[in-house]
Amino acid sequence: MMINVKGKIKKRSLVTIVIVVFFIISAAIYYESLFKPVDNNPTKKEVVIPQGSSTVEIAKILRNKDLIKSECFFIFRSKFYDDGVQMKAGKYLLSSNMTTDEIIKKLKDGKVILDTVKFTIPEGFTVSEIADRLQQMGIVKKSDFMNEAQNGVFNYEFLKDIPKDRPDRLEGYLFPDTYVIKKGTSAHDIINLMLSRFDEIYKSYIKGKETNVGMTTDKIVIIASMIEKEAKIDKDRPLIAGVIYNRLNKNMKLQIDATVEYALGEHKDKLSLDDLKVNSPYNTYLHYGLPIGPISNPGLKSIEAAIDPAKHDYYYYVAQTDGSHIFSKTYIDQLNAEKKVN
Repeated sequence: MMINVKGKIKKRSLVTIVIVVFFIISAAIYYESLFKPVDNNPTKKEVVIPQGSSTVEIAKILRNKDLIKSECFFIFRSKFYDDGVQMKAGKYLLSSNMTTDEIIKKLKDGKVILDTVKFTIPEGFTVSEIADRLQQMGIVKKSDFMNEAQNGVFNYEFLKDIPKDRPDRLEGYLFPDTYVIKKGTSAHDIINLMLSRFDEIYKSYIKGKETNVGMTTDKIVIIASMIEKEAKIDKDRPLIAGVIYNRLNKNMKLQIDATVEYALGEHKDKLSLDDLKVNSPYNTYLHYGLPIGPISNPGLKSIEAAIDPAKHDYYYYVAQTDGSHIFSKTYIDQLNAEKKVN
């Protein structure tokens, strides 16, 4: 009986070829699948890539979060697309419906979650307006901010002379600027940050210069707050400051519209006679001297004007349509200026 050796060899070879082809096809299918997302779930996952992480370490982090199918494939693709840009550390939002290449690109672009928020407070905002803006931005509740502004404990030299019965304790001292804070920062810490910025201004521009105008720091801030609300262009600030000092020295009522608006709690294009009679310690039409406190949070230019007012003989001014003012020495001149404007 003869054995068909050649037939068996051919059969085995055929089986081997089939197996090899099967594995090649399977490998190709698997390799192609690695280019696809883990699944179709769009839910974002927070992923932290520590500073100095290697590609291998990043791959492990992503695999543990079920964001990639294969650590080896991730490493291979990151090296395949080696454009000299390193994947960056930080906190990311990634989802399992992203491809490996999309994840690599996001890590290289450094599109991290921002844990900070930036806000800008314009010159002349009141504490209430600051609180409104912060609440609108979702940073802090207005009620929390207002309560902390009135009752919070803050240790600054310039706050020591503020009367305890002042209705708006920190008005004038929350310095207008652009701030960057961590999300979730408390009302107390936000206010403290703004006070610390004012402290820089106080030490650089106010402290030691109060005697130049015969005023305390608090009175300088009160005057600056009125200048801030009255002046629209910078060249008028020292002139308006001069008018305020001139009227104080003559024991004349300041009669500044912005103080009445602060007492009313609203801006008006034109004040009525009844408005001018509002019973408030801020109303400079009703009371002599300075209002009981600042009526806004002034910027540096208004503070500088309050410290260094222009020397002149003006006692009156009226605003023109372009925001500039006409300054007058006498009441008759003021009436004539008002006729020109109106």
